[in-house]
Amino acid sequence: MSCDTFPPPRGPVVVIGAGTMGHGIAHVSAAAGFETRLFDVDQAAREHGLALIEANLDRGVELGKVEPAARNAALDLLSETGDPAEAAAGAELVIEAVPEDLDLKRRVLAEFASHVSPDAILGSNTSSLSISRIADGVPVPERLVGLHFFNPVHIMSLVEVVRGDRTAERVVERARSFVESLDKEAIIVNDSPGFASSRLGVAIGLEAIRMLESGVASAHDIDRAMELGYRHPMGPLRLTDLVGLDVRLRIARYLHSELGERFRPPALLERLVEEGKLGRKTGQGFYSW
Repeated sequence: MSCDTFPPPRGPVVVIGAGTMGHGIAHVSAAAGFETRLFDVDQAAREHGLALIEANLDRGVELGKVEPAARNAALDLLSETGDPAEAAAGAELVIEAVPEDLDLKRRVLAEFASHVSPDAILGSNTSSLSISRIADGVPVPERLVGLHFFNPVHIMSLVEVVRGDRTAERVVERARSFVESLDKEAIIVNDSPGFASSRLGVAIGLEAIRMLESGVASAHDIDRAMELGYRHPMGPLRLTDLVGLDVRLRIARYLHSELGERFRPPALLERLVEEGKLGRKTGQGFYSW
């Protein structure tokens, strides 16, 4: 199917949640020419998200990767609001980027579904939760699709487009077209625990933690094995620090419940999270930051 048959949405794009992933998605949406509204109930979070987008665009200009005119155009297309109805007015695409909590995702998507037309696409940036289960709480579940971006969004080129068991094919293809309009590459994945990327990434990360736990090698040397031997841009332990040990643990617990013992979280990961050593955001994880 061609992008001409299923063009991307052209109306406003709404991003729910101004955190790490949300402000990144809003950044690339506006940079691609979409009117983009960043919604969050927390005004400070919205303002911080917009400030980070501006800083990243400014950095792009400094590096010669973003033209000053493109930087200004992107910022002109961005707005923020804490009013769901205002955010959703006329929107053709809504993407939630709230924490990995099934009930929370259902609630925010159901609320926004009540403010947009039945033809508007609802996207979830979940990295592991079932799109089909999220859809159980959303009106017109055929329009819900997974849009799993990667951090940092303005740099990473991959987006998983996840097809739920009721997602309409036209929605999948329009979502693919949207991703391609962001100058990113979409892969189409059927709904399955962890999809493709999280399932593979978590499997490698958990094994790396077990290796560290049992004294196979240092964190640095385990990471270098993957960086030099398999050309990974970042080793699994440093990546876990970047993602957040608490986030990695939450996903591992979910995959363990769905897929069995090979995803049981290592005791070391459990202990570090209990101690509040969550990685870069706390200054200590497998590395000191």
